[in-house]
Amino acid sequence: MSEDLTGRIIKQISGYYDIAVNGTTYRTRGRGSLRNDKITPLVGNFAAFQPGEGDDEGYLLKVLPRHNALVRPPVANVDQAVLITSAVEPDFSKNLLDRFLVYLEGHDIHAEIYLTKTDLTKPQRLTKIRQDLAGYTKIGYPVFAPDKPFDPTILAQVQASFADKLTIFTGQTGAGKSTLLNHLVPGLDLATAAISHALNRGRHTTRTTDLYPIHGGLVADTPGFSSLGLLDVTLDDLRDRFPEFVALAPNCKFRGCQHVSEPHCAVKTALAAGDIMQSRYDNYLQFREELSGKRPVYKKK
Repeated sequence: MSEDLTGRIIKQISGYYDIAVNGTTYRTRGRGSLRNDKITPLVGNFAAFQPGEGDDEGYLLKVLPRHNALVRPPVANVDQAVLITSAVEPDFSKNLLDRFLVYLEGHDIHAEIYLTKTDLTKPQRLTKIRQDLAGYTKIGYPVFAPDKPFDPTILAQVQASFADKLTIFTGQTGAGKSTLLNHLVPGLDLATAAISHALNRGRHTTRTTDLYPIHGGLVADTPGFSSLGLLDVTLDDLRDRFPEFVALAPNCKFRGCQHVSEPHCAVKTALAAGDIMQSRYDNYLQFREELSGKRPVYKKK
């Protein structure tokens, strides 16, 4: 019997899990006990498994504790997201951008913002968008806004951020996520085919989330989720999804300050001084209204 190993799940499809260990990929099945315990392994999870012998698959034995987990795309232990937003077609939206950032902040995922279709934008409009994005840079979100599509220098800067991280791509539908990913990761399709061939498995038509070793890290090949709703956030923790609010909150008079109508609020003071983006604060208030109007969701036991 083979000795148990620990690795990272890089692909899941039809009850099989491909687990990578030091450059070697093992195909496994999940033990029935996982299903009985209602444990769903996700791509990105670290797991203990027993390698197979000969042509037999191994068995995934245990899923190790995860740092975070997303539903769309279904992936765990994500370190960062490249958040793609377009200048036009669809039009740039700070509201939508903030929705994505709120979601990612709740999962402790570092976000980088990449602006696409700058070549299709009128110069005056592009200048305004860049001014808006400068506000996000001030908050701490790296912003990439190339003058020309797929500028090699900018691509190299994004690639350099992959090292030692699991990165996903997400953003607006139609913003060019897949196209950007193909430029960032040349030969990704070839890598997919090579992995299938090495495992001696036929191609599957089911769409999956795969992880590939790229520039010293792991990159998910799916474009991610694109939702206009507020996901995984409550009215109570919304304020903690805005890093600039969190930084100022200790200076508020009240510990539980919601930064709305309370007196001596450091956030509102900073807003009046122009140190906080008006659009971010306005979106915060809008999100609060949306969350207040939501009907309660009752989970089945």
